[in-house]
Amino acid sequence: MTGTTGLPPGAVPWLHETARTIARHLYRPVYRVRVEGADRVPRTGPVVLVANHSTLIEPQLIFGMLPRRSVFLVKDELFTGPVGAALRRIGQVPVRRGEPDRTALRIATGVLRDGGVVAVFPEGTRGAGDVASAQRGAAWLVRTTGAVVLPVAVRGTLRARGTRAPGTRWPARTRVDVHVGEPFALDVGPGRAGLDEATERLRSGLAELVAAVDRRRGD
Repeated sequence: MTGTTGLPPGAVPWLHETARTIARHLYRPVYRVRVEGADRVPRTGPVVLVANHSTLIEPQLIFGMLPRRSVFLVKDELFTGPVGAALRRIGQVPVRRGEPDRTALRIATGVLRDGGVVAVFPEGTRGAGDVASAQRGAAWLVRTTGAVVLPVAVRGTLRARGTRAPGTRWPARTRVDVHVGEPFALDVGPGRAGLDEATERLRSGLAELVAAVDRRRGD
């Protein structure tokens, strides 16, 4: 159980809030971050957030910009030494990639049943951010807890930096878009077939959102 904090056991709420504040401002010197659709984030109730993932920057941006506490499933390779301890204290959950991780799913289920937000990158690993493939974890969490799905697209972190702003000798900041889509209910059928079908709907919906953001950006 998570209590009423929306965080997993062992997390420290004030450290979580401090980390959110740092993440909200950390990349401001480098990026011009534009957030659209933050008002679409459900203010209460369980939410499974799904997002594209090109770099380590996207999770930090979403973590800082989201108007609610969020628990991310983070690859377990990062949970070593002081960094791992810090991630646990701010409420992040290690997950083994490429295989079902019952411990991570159990913790995430507890957060959702407590009415919290769990963020999942369906690609399972950093890639081109085009959501070409997906894993079943998000669909399983939705089926188990009845959470709504919230798609989020982040674009611009891979753009080249270093060009000078007109009239200055300083590099221009790269524009990054954080676009929150419409939350929706996802009906997940029984068995592996149900998970596979729902996962494909998640993947295709997120891919469409990413493509729409790219068109608006002129990519």
